[in-house]
Amino acid sequence: MKKNILIIAAHPDDEVLGCFGTVARLIKEGYEAYTLILGEGKTSRDEERVVENHKDVIEGLNEEIQKANDIIGIKKVFVESFPDNRFDSVDLLDIIKVISKVKEEVMPDIIFTHYEHDLNIDHQITYKAVITATRPMEDECVKEIYSFEILSSTEWNYPISFSPDTYYDINDTLDLKIKAMKAYSSELCEYPHPRSLEGIELNAKYRGMSVGKKAVEAFKNIRVLK
Repeated sequence: MKKNILIIAAHPDDEVLGCFGTVARLIKEGYEAYTLILGEGKTSRDEERVVENHKDVIEGLNEEIQKANDIIGIKKVFVESFPDNRFDSVDLLDIIKVISKVKEEVMPDIIFTHYEHDLNIDHQITYKAVITATRPMEDECVKEIYSFEILSSTEWNYPISFSPDTYYDINDTLDLKIKAMKAYSSELCEYPHPRSLEGIELNAKYRGMSVGKKAVEAFKNIRVLK
């Protein structure tokens, strides 16, 4: 039976960093996948959040979002505009409602989202909103929830607590993940920054060594109902 996947990410490029190797593999295996990006990205990097002054920047970023997601075959991308690195200034219920609305449209069996103890506040709140929007009621469609790691956030919080227990072999799809990240040209950093092409590849190989594979993505199993 075909299963639907929903990636719920706080910012543009989190979806790529977190799980694109795995989702690209699952799409090849017959799954349908969707992406929900909650935050607008970029505006926290200026002294003031003035979105209207960043119209061209946001439009350019939206083009990168679509291009990156098209590369692995994401069926539809949902983009919201919660303030970057300021999710704590928004009522949690507003974020939950957005997630619930998209969930009702997609009816996902599987959700990939952030780790609850990332350094980034938006990641923490996204996780909490996802868990709230997918309460384990009898008619809940979501049967599997996994937290992914985001380079330069998950490993930058101390003490480091991300302890994965689920691994996907992405040796055959790592190239697609790298290609998708290249589409986010405005978000890429130079090595040795973790959020670089070299950093992504090294992390996949490092996680792979943990389970005897060449390249993997690692996740924390939050809930699985069989």
